[in-house]
Amino acid sequence: MRNALARFRERRQGGGGGTHYRSASCPPLRPWQVRARRFRTVGWFGRGGLDPDEVQEFLDRVATDLNSLYDDLAASRDETIRVKAALRQWQSRQSRTANVSERY
Repeated sequence: MRNALARFRERRQGGGGGTHYRSASCPPLRPWQVRARRFRTVGWFGRGGLDPDEVQEFLDRVATDLNSLYDDLAASRDETIRVKAALRQWQSRQSRTANVSERY
């Protein structure tokens, strides 16, 4: 039963601890992907395109924000793991105490 539950959780999380319910065709955006993104400059029919420096500045800002969010998410996951482990230990101690009390 535990193995089935573990497999279910792994499938639901996308295998590697990623976000839930995300299709394989739309993986989470990473900061390096935003920084590496380049836009074509458009200059046809007398019209200019976007200012590449402004676009790059914006992409850097988005990447920094994403990086911060991913760091916060990792810290939150670490804290969740720590709290769950502490809860399991507490429950085990309570269970042992209850079992000893029942004997006497």
